[in-house]
Amino acid sequence: MLTQQDNELICRTGPDTAMGNAMRRFWLPVMQSSDMPLPDGDPQTIEVLGQRYVVWRDQQGRPGLYAEGCLHRGASMQLARAEGDGLRCIYHGWKFAVDGTVLDTPNVTDPRFKDRIKGRTYPVREAGGLLWAYLGPQGEEPPFPHWAFMDQPDAHRINARAIVNCNFVQVMEGLVDSSHLTVLHGSALARTNDSDLDYAKKTSHMQFDASPKIEADETDFGFHYVAIRETDGKRIARVTAFVTPCFIANANGDVWLAIVPIDDERCNFYHVWWDAEKPIGEEPLRSAQLTFVGLDEPTLRKYGMTADTCDSPAAMSVANGFGQDRARQRNGHFTGLDSITQEDAACSISSGPIRDRSLEMLSTADLAISRLQRTLLACARAERDRKEIPALRAEGGRAIGVSAEIAEDEDWRRLVPHHPIVSSGAARA
Repeated sequence: MLTQQDNELICRTGPDTAMGNAMRRFWLPVMQSSDMPLPDGDPQTIEVLGQRYVVWRDQQGRPGLYAEGCLHRGASMQLARAEGDGLRCIYHGWKFAVDGTVLDTPNVTDPRFKDRIKGRTYPVREAGGLLWAYLGPQGEEPPFPHWAFMDQPDAHRINARAIVNCNFVQVMEGLVDSSHLTVLHGSALARTNDSDLDYAKKTSHMQFDASPKIEADETDFGFHYVAIRETDGKRIARVTAFVTPCFIANANGDVWLAIVPIDDERCNFYHVWWDAEKPIGEEPLRSAQLTFVGLDEPTLRKYGMTADTCDSPAAMSVANGFGQDRARQRNGHFTGLDSITQEDAACSISSGPIRDRSLEMLSTADLAISRLQRTLLACARAERDRKEIPALRAEGGRAIGVSAEIAEDEDWRRLVPHHPIVSSGAARA
């Protein structure tokens, strides 16, 4: 369990918070490329870490991320006019390029004035179907990460986003909690028996062992952990990597996840699948994958997990029973929820916008959750105490997830020999 003070430390990510400032030191995905405005299109406001920004593409398609308030008098840049090579604030006509260059200040007679100032824009990169941004101190951005999915073209990659109405730590805890899979997702996993999807084949064995053996190591990028299950005489080791501050390399080996706070009580949950051999980003494979895990548009909208429904009556809440179908549950479905994504979200959201971890009773099944909390605390404390955040030096993109059969006396760490281990052994719950 965590004290209330430590819980606040890892969960609060707004301006001038320790965790928020730490996260701003990393490159973070802030939007899917597919959701970006078209070149020279209307600017769009987004919220990240409790602050609002405006995204836009100039006529050449270059992305820009602006502080919402105009440099001059603070009018929202969402009101700005798209004018080819820049955005022009409608208040006084100041015009800014995507890199912050001030192109025009029509209400200032000194022609050199604009050359002495720069708009509040942030470094951005597009890779892997995502717009990435660095929101930290100017000139201190770390090397841009390189993940395996970034090497795949759109046809061999699936990008999806769900909005979850709770603190980002709750979502991450679910992603490193292997013992819930057999229980919570029992009905969903039963569907894997008749599915030809690679995702289904890689997860089918998890329906048979609700108490896997868990071990975790601290690494230079965060931590990794293993869940070992005994199934049909086989010993299956699933290794998942957590990369500071909010990335998960799933044990399937072809799934990458990022959980980025919108604010302290809502987060963007990004998913990326990739396959170098199959065009999973094209139909019918794309829709089959998304529907299987509950990330298809109709299901997300049904549960209020899209940008235009997350504040609607559809959003999971006590008032609507978190969207649970009790009749379906009585007829044999374990949860009465549509799929894996909704089952995880319902449990995360139902414990409150920010879970009170001082009341939790962790067990040996929760070793990875304990390790996650320690990793986040170390990150936030380092930023608070003005010390170096070690993970900023790590090549997090090298971290992988992997699942494989191992012998009884075989060390699972051989599956990830390139993961730099800082301290080895199981974390304490």
